[in-house]
Amino acid sequence: MDISLFDFDLPEELIAQSPSEKRDFSRLLVVDKDKMTYEDKHFYDIIDYLRPGDVLIRNNTKVIPARLFGVKEETHAHVEVLLLHQEKDDIWECLCGNAKTIKVGTKIDFGEGELVGECLEVKDEGLRLIKFHYQGIFYEVLDKLGKMPLPPYIKKQLAGNDRYQTVYAKVEGSAAAPTAGFHFTEELFEKIKAKGVEVVDITLHIGLGTFRPVKVKDTKDHVMHSEFYNISKEATNRLNKAKKEGRRLIAIGTTSTRTLEANYQKYGTFTETFEATNIFIQPGYQYKAIDCLITNFHLPKSTLIMLVSAFAGREFILDCYKHAVSERYRFFSFGDAMFIYGSNH
Repeated sequence: MDISLFDFDLPEELIAQSPSEKRDFSRLLVVDKDKMTYEDKHFYDIIDYLRPGDVLIRNNTKVIPARLFGVKEETHAHVEVLLLHQEKDDIWECLCGNAKTIKVGTKIDFGEGELVGECLEVKDEGLRLIKFHYQGIFYEVLDKLGKMPLPPYIKKQLAGNDRYQTVYAKVEGSAAAPTAGFHFTEELFEKIKAKGVEVVDITLHIGLGTFRPVKVKDTKDHVMHSEFYNISKEATNRLNKAKKEGRRLIAIGTTSTRTLEANYQKYGTFTETFEATNIFIQPGYQYKAIDCLITNFHLPKSTLIMLVSAFAGREFILDCYKHAVSERYRFFSFGDAMFIYGSNH
């Protein structure tokens, strides 16, 4: 499909620069994709649309302070590195600014000898394999020297890093947050569970696949970067039981969606695994795993708006977005949310 089919006008002032004061006080557009209707609510109202027996699936990945600023040892030139994925031990796949200057053997000092990176392999599109040398525990060193990898459209650093995490973030390793989960509080989860809704955790460490822009004119030419996901035996048992009983599976966010769809599409049932996926969901894709979707409002021409369009129809989703713009909803990572369901299910 032509990438321009997923474009829309978005005033810059609607791009949220900071999270809402209270997580669940953000706004919620409740969307019935079968009746093609929508209504304006607040996120705490979502409990009214959940039913006993529903299963909420959330991505419990935890964002690491993955942005590092260093200097090349031989030239003292400044270098910015974003950690994307841990390949093994202390070797990470990284996205490097001014990458052409980083060749095999290049050493980068990120903190007066406390953390030194050595380039082992040059890959395409600014990617490098870097081995890190340090004393002590890697994540403790990273906490000290790294910065949270906020999206480029967020112009200021947060007062506290915890607001760029979900309240259920648990498994360290992500280069970005699963932002649809920002709207949930511990108290809201307690109410949801009290209503008889199950909550299941899975893990997908978000890397380049989720947030790399689409640079091709035709979406069929876009290749997603692989991201690693993990679904436990307990999670698969609960998901398969709910599926068999015809209960609704509700994905919190596009990363949970991609994880569930990749797994179900590959195995024909939910299956315990730790592996990579580069699944690219766009209109024409037939959903097999999920019944409902909670998601934020996404960038024009992004793979994320394509995923949502595949779920609820491109023209209808663009109509929803047009309504959101006219009603001054807040967009992107710190913005408002949608709950998309089908009344026929």
